[in-house]
Amino acid sequence: MKNVFLFVAFTVVVASCMNEKKARKEMNPFYETYSTPYGVPPFGIIESRHYLPAFKEGILQHNGDIEQIVNNTTAPDFGNTIVALDRSGELLSRVSTLFFNVKEANTNDSIDKIAEEVAPLLSQHTDEIFLNEKLFAKVKAVEDQENKLNLDREQSRLLEEIYKRFVRGGANLAADKKEEFKKINTELSLLELKFGNNMLAETNNFKLVIDNKDDLAGLPESVVSGATDDANANKMEGKWVFTLQKPSWIPFLTYSEKRDLREKLYKAMYNRSNNNNEFDNKSIISKIVNLRLQKAKMLGYETWAAYVLDDCMAKNAKNVYDLIGKVWTPGLKRVKEEAKDIQAMIDRGGGNFKLESWDWWYYSEKVRKEKYDLDEEQVRPYFELNNVRAGAFAVANKLYGLSFRQLQNMPLYHPECQVFEVKDKDSSLVGILYMDFFPRASKKGGAWMNNYRDQYHYEGEADVRPVVSNTFNFSKPTSDKPALLNFDEVETLFHEFGHGLHGLLSKCHYRTLSGTSVSRDFVELPSQVMEHWAVEPEVLKMYAKHYKTGEVIPQALVEKIIKAGKFNQGFITSEFLAAAILDMDYSTVTKTGDIDVEKFEKASMEKAGLIPEIIPRYRSTYFNHVFPGGYSSGYYSYIWAEVLDADAFEAFLEKGNIFDQEVASAFRKNILECGGREEAMKLYVNFRGKTPGIEPLLKNRGLN
Repeated sequence: MKNVFLFVAFTVVVASCMNEKKARKEMNPFYETYSTPYGVPPFGIIESRHYLPAFKEGILQHNGDIEQIVNNTTAPDFGNTIVALDRSGELLSRVSTLFFNVKEANTNDSIDKIAEEVAPLLSQHTDEIFLNEKLFAKVKAVEDQENKLNLDREQSRLLEEIYKRFVRGGANLAADKKEEFKKINTELSLLELKFGNNMLAETNNFKLVIDNKDDLAGLPESVVSGATDDANANKMEGKWVFTLQKPSWIPFLTYSEKRDLREKLYKAMYNRSNNNNEFDNKSIISKIVNLRLQKAKMLGYETWAAYVLDDCMAKNAKNVYDLIGKVWTPGLKRVKEEAKDIQAMIDRGGGNFKLESWDWWYYSEKVRKEKYDLDEEQVRPYFELNNVRAGAFAVANKLYGLSFRQLQNMPLYHPECQVFEVKDKDSSLVGILYMDFFPRASKKGGAWMNNYRDQYHYEGEADVRPVVSNTFNFSKPTSDKPALLNFDEVETLFHEFGHGLHGLLSKCHYRTLSGTSVSRDFVELPSQVMEHWAVEPEVLKMYAKHYKTGEVIPQALVEKIIKAGKFNQGFITSEFLAAAILDMDYSTVTKTGDIDVEKFEKASMEKAGLIPEIIPRYRSTYFNHVFPGGYSSGYYSYIWAEVLDADAFEAFLEKGNIFDQEVASAFRKNILECGGREEAMKLYVNFRGKTPGIEPLLKNRGLN
């Protein structure tokens, strides 16, 4: 009787497990090879309910991959351990990449809820891998015998990178410390997620509603039209709505003659998640800073910055502060001069007030018009979005021979997306590029690039080409005009497209190293160098055409743009570097304890000497790059990479041709195609033949 019962019970359990496994795999798009054109994600059939089962199945499959590596009785070698790790977790990588990309670009309550459940699962899963003693023993065994393995440089880099990730992931921690390490990582993942959700909520919750037409004084017709459309979208017909999205608040601050309304909108912007409500981020910041410090100390580093920078070009905080200082000093000198110019204009106009941060945009625009006879609204009609995009494509064609063809009827995660097939000069497929241009409540602010599929090419297998995405928050079309960009938005399009080229042109064997998988202070080189072409007269004539007449931008206007290019650089430099300093100050805290965020920020800026008339580009409570983002101890990266990009573009200027094919080929071969298969400075020297100097940067900013 007992044996019969056990047999029946076993049968029921087996049947139950089989049914559960079958149910997991039924009707879930993630479980099958995508049958879409080019193998892009099948966005149209993916529903929120598919994500969580796919995450759980992906974790199970990844665990199975790890078990195979650990249980392999063959002596560990490069193939059965290091390459096997690079190849592991394919399903989990696929669903994670898609889910978190969509969460940034088109989230909803269901996706946010799933993220809260998944974040700790993924943190715990990652820790289980990096803290797996048997697995690390195999990795270390391969690393110990590297000199005997006859590896090529890319293979050596893969081994180095994977070994380093284990060490930085806590593999060398004592057993009693590993559980504490796991708890810190889990808590950080949830806090970082909460920070971003709070910021998005605060951005969406505020609206400046205007119902008196007189309060629109000074605003250009295009700005008013956009505010009308936003009001209609919010069912406020007959009114005008301004939001905390950049394409809304920046034009308002630039042109509105109503100082009190400028102040109201600006304060709402810089007080996001600092309002002592459910979306306040101050306590979250304090917890994140302390947990990061604890994690760094557990791994043997004095500060969080020491931990992060050890894996970057900068190597340590001193080098970062030294570079910032070289640009901060001339930038601060210039911004003080600019503040005097603006105050003088206020005084001449009979203004009985001192310049404040919410005045800067308005009066600097007036100073620019006075000095250079140029204002933003003169320029916008020549920067219609589709033309600017075509201009970026044309630059890539002239530099690298790439061609772009828009694809119709492709799967989209949002109807506004555009999709392009990218081919090389020999007509071979380079990759697929998604572009998503306009702000919406479901999208976080800013602009970014990411991958839906990485490039990789395992030996003896087909080269897998990437699916890349560029996401923006540009000025939207209005009821009577197409999307017309300001020049800052033009440069942003070229910038993110540069990141896109870095992902698209990758020629690496291993996923761990491909595309933009490089140090944080190197990854901005391919993006920032593209900005140089945007303002070149030769390039402007290729794409800057009046949206109504098709007239190419007049040479006189081009000359004004170039002359005004160094205008307001004191402000631009100082507000950016102030944010970089703030990031580094948080990252170099040496003792744990409660942090009063407002006092900390104030002390940081006073120590740096930031003038009171401006604030950091990102204040603490909405510093999305640093607290939930991947730029903690890394916001300086933009200025670090600017040293590289200014020097890199100088290579073209030295040849007297901004499309010189020898230089372009060298940049593609030694930078864009290489991913992280070599140390960053070595890649740069391979391209340039020398290390970069800071002089081209200061020259470009007009600070020398």
